[in-house]
Amino acid sequence: MTTALTPKSLTGGAHHVGLAVRDVAEARDFFVEALGFTVAAERPDYPAIFVSDGTTLLTLWQVADPASATPFDRRANIGLHHLALAVADLDTLRTVFARVQQHPGAVIEFDPEPIREGATTHHFICAMPGGIRIEFATPFA
Repeated sequence: MTTALTPKSLTGGAHHVGLAVRDVAEARDFFVEALGFTVAAERPDYPAIFVSDGTTLLTLWQVADPASATPFDRRANIGLHHLALAVADLDTLRTVFARVQQHPGAVIEFDPEPIREGATTHHFICAMPGGIRIEFATPFA
């Protein structure tokens, strides 16, 4: 998949993805400690922290009242069902799985498996601390 503009497309991929989180420091730690992202910028007055893996920029926004924030129900609400992040190969997927599995507050939805029967693409999904679902997937083949 290319991110260059084509004659048919007016966009060139995601500029960034913004996630509203219960605890901005907890979310930052998940991306930085478990996945190796770097902090690109911070806006304490917002409050927001921007993290990147060198390809994808995520904006992590602190919700105003974490105690009354309603968790997203992927079967009932309109919104972000999950964020899917690419990994290079099956070995990297296994490494990411091990790191996420050990990260405090992360919940594994299912272990690495083929994306469908007979597929060479593998993936797993977790809920990061705070409940946002993240999928990790090898390239489509």
